[in-house]
This record gives sequence, structure tokens and C-alpha cells, in this order.
Amino acid sequence: QVQLVEYGGGLVQAGGSLRLSCAASGPTLSVYAMGWFRQAPGKEREFVAAISWIGGTTHLADSVKDRFTISRDYVKNIMYLQMNSLTPDVPAVYYCAAGGSTRREYSSHVYEYDYWGQGTQVTVSS
Repeated sequence: QVQLVEYGGGLVQAGGSLRLSCAASGPTLSVYAMGWFRQAPGKEREFVAAISWIGGTTHLADSVKDRFTISRDYVKNIMYLQMNSLTPDVPAVYYCAAGGSTRREYSSHVYEYDYWGQGTQVTVSS
């Protein structure tokens, strides 16, 4: 199985930046797409960004596309989420996800990802 570990969460002031990292290990050759999702308490997990693992094509949710950037280092098996101009929303846990069983290079749907990290907390203070 592919293992995913997120790094880089924490507390940041409104308007600040954070960079999340997701390190993948295991049979990563089976991965077609990777993505970031976030989940606030009592809410459903929502799509933030996705990247085609091989080609590098990126997709971002409308709510973040002007502020966030997703990228990956294919050789090191690491995916990044650069978050700028953060707003003091409800704290959320950010999850890294990897998918391959559908052979789709992009998805914004939770159910199309096969592997998930443990999540990293992001809190933005006002």
C-alpha cells in the first residue's frame, strides 16, 4: 500500500503563508493522481487541490485558486501545497490523498482516492 505522511501544518496569522508537504512511500508507480482535501469540525471533507502525479497538471478549487499552489517532486515522491493569504476560517485538518485504481489523473472526489494521510491541522488566527 502507498503510505502518505503530511508535514507543515500549524498556527499562522491571517494573511500569512504555510507550505504543506506530503511524503509518499511504497508502490508510488501505481499512483495517477494526488490531492489535498480539508475538513473542518462537523463538516464534510472538501476538495482543495489535485495534481496529476506523472504529468504535473494541476487543479484547484475556486475558493483557493488565487492563493494556493499545488506542486510535486516526482523523483522525491513529495507533494506540496503552498498556501498564501490565509484567511481566519474555521480550523481544518488538511489531508493528503493518492489515487490510482480509477486511473484518472485528476479528481475532486473523496471516493476516487485510495490512500490517505493522517492529516495535519491548520489554524489561522485573526
